[in-house]
Amino acid sequence: MKKIGFLSFGHWADHPSYKTRTASDTLLQSIDLAVAAEEIGLDGAYFRVHHFAHQLASPFPLLAAIGAKTSKIEIGTGVIDMRYENPMYMVEDAGAADLISRGRLQLGISRGSPEQVIEGWRYFGYQPGEGKDDADMGRRKALEFLDKLKGEGFAIPNPRPMFPNPPGLLRLEPHSDGLRERIWWGAASNATAVWAAENGMNLQSSTLKFDESGKPFHIQQAEQIRLYKEAWKKAGHQREPRVSVSRSIFALVTEQDRYYFGRQGKEADTFGYIEADQRAVFGRGYAAEPRQLIKELAQDEAIQEADTLLLTIPNTLGVDYNIHVLSAILEHVAPALGWR
Repeated sequence: MKKIGFLSFGHWADHPSYKTRTASDTLLQSIDLAVAAEEIGLDGAYFRVHHFAHQLASPFPLLAAIGAKTSKIEIGTGVIDMRYENPMYMVEDAGAADLISRGRLQLGISRGSPEQVIEGWRYFGYQPGEGKDDADMGRRKALEFLDKLKGEGFAIPNPRPMFPNPPGLLRLEPHSDGLRERIWWGAASNATAVWAAENGMNLQSSTLKFDESGKPFHIQQAEQIRLYKEAWKKAGHQREPRVSVSRSIFALVTEQDRYYFGRQGKEADTFGYIEADQRAVFGRGYAAEPRQLIKELAQDEAIQEADTLLLTIPNTLGVDYNIHVLSAILEHVAPALGWR
């Protein structure tokens, strides 16, 4: 049994074949897509976060809007780049969105990479401390965010406040109980997966990771997940962790599916560079008739290790077609693999 959600990159462009020509189109269709996904029984609606691009950026207004219009589906990100964030303000935004959704937020955070502009976080007013780099800054902000989500007081109250204060130090408001346990770290390496476990975060692993052994992507990702689980157990956390993996999976059940994706299934992983000095492995995509998909996906070790599968979707093709794509997986693929 697995939770199955979608992951949208939130693209838009003034292109004649796109259903999302503007930012408004993408935002409003994202809400409609989450509502429709809940209706067909999907478990999660997740969104990428990218700055300086024609893609979704500031996630909390969107997450709150979806939370107000749905009642069961998990709502999340994959991932928020912490290098761009003010952890204090983010605690307030996240708390408000989680309360609006009645505790359904699942926030993926990370260092984030690659970027649209060089050191884009500097334009947001941030820079690493002396002797530190941007990765250090991202992890430091993540830990501060986690700490403040606990809801413990830390700020000295004004002796003459505008409104009466409760006794003791003050915390950030609004506070949402339980949100601290629903934070995920997007890990591109084995080391950062272990770090996420040590700090009590769930694990998000996407369709790429740093190449650390030359093995096929799904095997490297499965090894990463096992290291994460071992580190979680060693850290002595009291709850069970969650692990998600992302995949591009298309069941070819109509002529339209075959037209869009019939020749686009990547049958092998690819190796390349997402940073100048860091070799990465990019996982294959899946596009085939349901019977063939079932055979291929049964061999994916990382999917077997995860409890949550996020299906990346072509959001530019519109709500109706994406609901068809997701429904096809739920109907023709998931039951045979024991996902449902």
